Amino acid sequence: MFDLLLKGARVIDPSQNIDGKFDIAFAMGRVAALMPEISHTTAKVVHDVSGHIVCPGLIDMHSHVYWGGTSCGVDAEPIARRSGTTTFVDAGSAGAGNFVGFREHVIKRSAPRILSFLNIAFPGIFAFSKTVMVGEAADVRLIEPRDCLRVAEENPDYIVGVKARIGARSGGSMGIGPLHAAIDVADELDIPVMAHLDTPPPSRKEVLEALRPGDVLTHCFRAFPNSPVRRDNTVRKEIIEAHERGIVFDIGHGAGGFAFHTAKAMLAEGIFPDVISSDVHALCVDGPAHDVLAVMSKFIALGMPLTEVIKATTINPAQTIKRPELGSLAIGGIGDAAILEMVNEPYQHLDCTGATLKTDSRLECKGTIIAGQLWSSHLTK
Repeated sequence: MFDLLLKGARVIDPSQNIDGKFDIAFAMGRVAALMPEISHTTAKVVHDVSGHIVCPGLIDMHSHVYWGGTSCGVDAEPIARRSGTTTFVDAGSAGAGNFVGFREHVIKRSAPRILSFLNIAFPGIFAFSKTVMVGEAADVRLIEPRDCLRVAEENPDYIVGVKARIGARSGGSMGIGPLHAAIDVADELDIPVMAHLDTPPPSRKEVLEALRPGDVLTHCFRAFPNSPVRRDNTVRKEIIEAHERGIVFDIGHGAGGFAFHTAKAMLAEGIFPDVISSDVHALCVDGPAHDVLAVMSKFIALGMPLTEVIKATTINPAQTIKRPELGSLAIGGIGDAAILEMVNEPYQHLDCTGATLKTDSRLECKGTIIAGQLWSSHLTK
């Protein structure tokens, strides 16, 4: 007897190279069966999801969900309900000085899974609003790799990497120093670093040269300055070389990390983002980022194939954070899934520069499955 059965879906699971019409069943919090036909009499709860897409639960690898504990944080649960996100990876909201509060008051109480890149800066992102903006990496006294290492060692179930926010806005005159400190910690634990780069200094070239294969460059499709493309829309040599040697390109849309003209140039060169993420926080949750599903719809409008978009929000981020079980619908695996629908109607997307992109379709979430249960549903049949 299955707990939940979804019938007639287009199942897309890039981790298993699956794209076809299947029934999928869940039992005891796990994926229990995936077949062309499963009898409805075998399940306690059955939903006909014909015309819908079922994929592994979406992973938003760049988010800010230390809600109530940092000024940039947003509440993960309503975002999960509308987007099909079952795993949020917080990108440095908390540092060594306040991670315990994040763990006890937010992570452990959340229905969607929350993991974390621990900020190399001791207080995490502590001053981030429309009226107050102080970069946590701008003061060398706040960069303490020993405390960062200690907290990461104490919390291996939750901490999947180290975050460094650098650039003139986030790091002031510190330059690339915080990134080197983050890499020192990550080297000790064999986990990735996520590098945020805003306005120079440092330059994109300095950052890319410091990163190791498997490390993450976020805001990888940003506009000028530190854009990956030149004014004539050609991709910079150091960008191509970095991608070829295994640097993970993460979108990190946010309020300033994504531009359509950059994306068009990168896609035209055949460089897809490895990871599509929202960088959702208090200043962009109502637009232009919204959530990871909204960013996925933008890439579909840009011409990126649906299967590649789902790959960039399931198995790719799961492998980047070394939790491949989170990005798959393999039998016996974690029972997290998203039920999506491609809605055909005119829509206008907005990027961080104010540019717009018109489309005739977009993705909507019709259900979020967490641990084999339909945790949130907008199904009509």
